[in-house]
Amino acid sequence: MNALIVEDEELSVRRLRKLLSEVAPLLAIAGVTDSIEETVEWLEKNRAASKPDPDLIFLDIELSDGQSFEIFNRTRIFSTVVFTTSYDEYALQAFKVNSIDYLLKPVHRDDLQRSLHKYENLKMQSVPDPVAGIRKLLKEFQKTVAADYRHRFLVKQGQRLLSVEVSEIAYFFLDDRYSFFVTHHNQKLLVDYTIDELEEMLDPGRFFRVNRGMIVTHHAVDKMDPYFGSRLSLLLKPVLGKEAIVSREKVADFKLWMGK
Repeated sequence: MNALIVEDEELSVRRLRKLLSEVAPLLAIAGVTDSIEETVEWLEKNRAASKPDPDLIFLDIELSDGQSFEIFNRTRIFSTVVFTTSYDEYALQAFKVNSIDYLLKPVHRDDLQRSLHKYENLKMQSVPDPVAGIRKLLKEFQKTVAADYRHRFLVKQGQRLLSVEVSEIAYFFLDDRYSFFVTHHNQKLLVDYTIDELEEMLDPGRFFRVNRGMIVTHHAVDKMDPYFGSRLSLLLKPVLGKEAIVSREKVADFKLWMGK
């Protein structure tokens, strides 16, 4: 039995590798990819070399270049899929059917064993199509977890209006009572919402409010250091010309969120 791990967080990859070596020592890791593009390319190259598809794919839902659902639109998946995600169980009930399972991050040993037992049971039942009905389930999931969150912001740049996807945004911050965001390409743009309003609009799996005036994404955090008063000091990318401090009461939740 072998598996492909699709995950863009190195810490999560290491944790999953370690747990798999403990609960399924005979399972081989066929590969690790970290994006939609790389995963599609890996699967197609694997088939071109006349190699069988992996038995299992551990698939993170949120990848660096978008949601992994797009993989199913770009290539056929013949493997049994186990999703890994930071979303809560209520949003994922639709996945507890047939071959589809999910693991909440950080992945725990007992949950991983459950998924592997489920896979073994399905294999013994000779299920002909391990991803039967997956498109319908994905649509239902997307409606559940994404319907209420903001997908883009319309902002002014000089005399122009720009539509900016949330995936392009590194962090939001308050400056002299005005809210701004900075993109991964280091564009600073004024946004017409308060930080409180923004916190309600944004997906908490992707954005974290570290203090009263700042909301960050995982990919914006370049370095974390201990700071006076049991707080954390963050080095952000792109670099912000002011201190980015995680409030003391948010440190524990922030560390948990960063590890998901």
